[in-house]
Amino acid sequence: MDDGNSQSAPGPHPNDRIKLNVGGKLFETTLSTIRSGGADSLLAALSNRTTNDPNPVFIDRDPEIFSVLLSLLRSNRLPSTSRRFSKQELADEAVYYGIESHLKSAMSPPPFTGIDASVVSTIRPASDGLPSAFTASAGDGSVWIAHGGQISSYDWNLYHSATIRTHLEDITSIRRVWPDIAAVGSESTSGLHFYDFSGGRHVGSTHWTDPSDPRIYKARVTAIADSPGSVFASFDCPHRENCVLVIDKSTLQITSELGRQSGNSAKHIVAGKLTWLPDTNILVGSAVTCGAFGYSGYIRLWDPRSGEVVWETNEPGSGRSSRFGDSFADVEADADESTLFKICSKSGDLGMADVRKLGDDPWVYLKDKNPSMRNTSGRVGGGNSVIQCYKKQVFVGREGGLEVWSRVEGRENGVKIESEDCEGLLLYRRNFVDKVKDSERGIIKKIEGGGDRLFVSREDVEGVEVWESSNSSAAVSVL
Repeated sequence: MDDGNSQSAPGPHPNDRIKLNVGGKLFETTLSTIRSGGADSLLAALSNRTTNDPNPVFIDRDPEIFSVLLSLLRSNRLPSTSRRFSKQELADEAVYYGIESHLKSAMSPPPFTGIDASVVSTIRPASDGLPSAFTASAGDGSVWIAHGGQISSYDWNLYHSATIRTHLEDITSIRRVWPDIAAVGSESTSGLHFYDFSGGRHVGSTHWTDPSDPRIYKARVTAIADSPGSVFASFDCPHRENCVLVIDKSTLQITSELGRQSGNSAKHIVAGKLTWLPDTNILVGSAVTCGAFGYSGYIRLWDPRSGEVVWETNEPGSGRSSRFGDSFADVEADADESTLFKICSKSGDLGMADVRKLGDDPWVYLKDKNPSMRNTSGRVGGGNSVIQCYKKQVFVGREGGLEVWSRVEGRENGVKIESEDCEGLLLYRRNFVDKVKDSERGIIKKIEGGGDRLFVSREDVEGVEVWESSNSSAAVSVL
C-alpha cells in the first residue's frame, strides 16, 4: 500500500555529465551539450543512457574529428583545430553523428555582398574541364556544372558528389528544375532533356514538332527557365523558326507555345535568356546579336497564362528610350525585385526599368558621381558584357572585369539616376569586385548566384570560380 512518502528516482539533469569513449580517447561533457545536436542525432540518443553507468559509451570513430564537432556543439562555431581536416572529412563525421545541419551552419559563408567578395576557390571537373554551362541552387549554394556531355554536381560545401554522362555530345543550357532533376539542352542536338541525379538516369525529353509545318524540325534549346509548375524553354530550328514552349513539370508535356516567329531579323531571333518573375507571373525573354553595324535585339514579356505579349522593345529603335546607336549588349531581369536591367553597348551605361511601370520610355540610367570610378582600368563601353542580378545587387562583367551595383538606401552618396522622373527610386553605388589580376584571367562568360556565393565562368578557361564575402564583412561600425 502506498503510504504517500515514496518518491520516484529523479530524471537526468541537463548539467549531468556523460562519458564517451571515441576511438579509444575519453571525452566528458554534459547532457545539454550532446542534446544540442538535435533530437534525431546519434548523440541525443546516447544521452538517454543512465548517467550513473560507470562504463563510458564506446564509439568507433576518429577522436580528433569528434573533438572538433564536440567543440562545435559547445560554442556553435568551429575551433582553429578544424583546419587540420578537409571539409569532406568533417562533413562525413557530422553525417554519422546526425549533426550535419550544425556543421553546415558553421561552415557556410557569411551573407553575400559583392563589395566584399573575392575568389575563394575554383571548381574544376575531372574531365572536360571547360564548363559549357552551370546552374546554382539559390538555397544552399550547391552547383551543377555541365562539361562536354557530362554533368558534375557539387554539394553545399562544394564537394564533388556525383557525375552523370548524358547522351549529348555537348550541353549548352542547364537548369535545376527539381532538387535532383536537371533540364538540359544542346545547340548541336534537338530537344529538351531531363536527367535525375539521384538515379543517374534520363527520365524524359520534350521536342518541338509541328506536322503541319515542315520547317519545324530538329529544334534545339537555347535557354531554360522555370516556375513552381512549369519549365520554359526557347527552341530554335535550322531554318531560324523559333518559339518558347511551356512544359508541365509533373508530366513533362507541352502545355502551350509562346511567340512563334520566323527568325528572319534581329527582332525575331530566338530568345537567348529567359527569366520567370514570380510577383507578376511574367516570363521575360531577350535576345542580343552583334554584327557589322553593332548590337541589336529585343526584350519581350509574355503572360504564360494567356500566351500574349504584354510588353516589348526592340533595339536599335528610335528616341531617348533606346539611345539610338547605343543598343544593349546584355539584358537581365531581377526576379526578386521585378526590375529589368540592360547594359549599353557603346557607353557602357546601366539602364533599369520597373516591370510594373513599363511604357514607351521606361528606362532610367545609372551613372557614377565619382569620376575616379568611371572607365577605370580601361573598362570602357559595354561590349563583351554580361549582367546578373542577385540579392538586390547587379553584377556586371565587362571583358574580364567584375563590378557590382549595390542599392544605397537613405544616403546621399551613390550614383546619379539620369531621369526626369526618378522619384521613389533607390540609389545605387558602383564598386569593382575584382582586382587587376582577377580581370586578367579571361573574358567573363557567365555569372550566377547561389546561396551566399557567386559563380563565374570565363571564356576558354577551365573551371568555375567561386566568390564569397569575407567573414569580417558583417561588421558594422557604430562610430
